[in-house]
Parts: sequence; C-alpha cells; structure tokens
Amino acid sequence: MEGAELIIQEINREAEQKIQYILSEAQKEAEKLKEEAKKRAEAKAEWILRKAKTQAEIEKQRIIANAKLEVRKKKLAVQEELIRKVIESLKERLASLPDEEYFPILVELTVKAVEELGVESVVIHSNERTLKLIAERLAEFKEKIKEALGREVEVTLGEPFHTIGGVIVESSDGSVRVDNTFEARIERFESELRATVAKALFG
Repeated sequence: MEGAELIIQEINREAEQKIQYILSEAQKEAEKLKEEAKKRAEAKAEWILRKAKTQAEIEKQRIIANAKLEVRKKKLAVQEELIRKVIESLKERLASLPDEEYFPILVELTVKAVEELGVESVVIHSNERTLKLIAERLAEFKEKIKEALGREVEVTLGEPFHTIGGVIVESSDGSVRVDNTFEARIERFESELRATVAKALFG
C-alpha cells in the first residue's frame, strides 16, 4: 500500500502543481486583460476629453465671432445714425443760409449747370425763396454769370417747386436739364460725404 500511496501522493502533488500553474497563468491573463482594459478606458477617456475640448473651443470661437458681428452691427448702426444726423444737419444749414451767403452759391451752381448744358438761354427752377432772391437781384445775377462764363446767357425764372435750395437749370426748350439742387448734389456726393463724415467721427 505504501507504493500505491506514494503514487497517489505524487499524482496529487503534480495535480496541485498543475492547478497552481493554471491559476497563476489565469491570474496573469486576468491582469493582462485588466491592464489592456484600463489602457483602452484611459484612451477612450482621453479621446472624449480631446473631443470635448475641441467642441468647447469651437463653441468659444462661435460665441466670439457672434459677439464681434453684433458689435460691428451696433457700431455700423450708430455710425449710420450719426452720419444721417450730420447730413440732416447739413440740409438744415443749407436751407437756412443767409441771403448774402446763399446768393453767390446760386451763381456758382447756375454757372456750372450752364457750362454743362452749353446753351445760350436757360430756365431756372427752385423754391419760392430762391426764385424771389434771384428775381430781386436778377441784373446782378446775370452779370456775375456773364463774368464767370465770358458770355451772356438769357435767364428766365420758372415755376417754384419744393426743394431745400439750389437750382435746376433747364434749356429754354426743355430738352435738357441739370439738377443742382442741394438734395441732388448731396445725393451725388453722398458716398464721398459719408466717407468724410465717417472719418471725422470714427477716425
């Protein structure tokens, strides 16, 4: 029996060793899998974090861009309002020019129009105040036009119409005309005027 017991003991010992080996390998494999899972989890966590940071940066840039756009819109609105007020103020100033300041301007505007038309006889249209001022000083008006052009021009006063000032000068046959009213000149030079006003107001 002793031999049989020895054999059984040896088998048990070998079995125990095999069990321990299997358990050890299983433990190693478990640790390995655990480590790999940890690395994958960490990698995924890093990816999530990077994605979140990217999204946060995109959102930040979007908010900044929107804020800049809003500021620009408000600045442009303020700028437009100020320019509008300056132009309105200019129109009010032109509409209330004293006669002594207004008369030479009318001469200059008429001369420019006659030069452009290239005619010998014209009809002048404007508001009641302007036509009255020219009528009261018609001889002087014609003389100054003659001095500026170096030739005589027949001047007739037309019917009044609504304008803040300046003149519309028309050929006597009505075929051509030049609009030198203040409104028309402001409109023609508005882009340049806006640029000048904007530079003065905002640099």
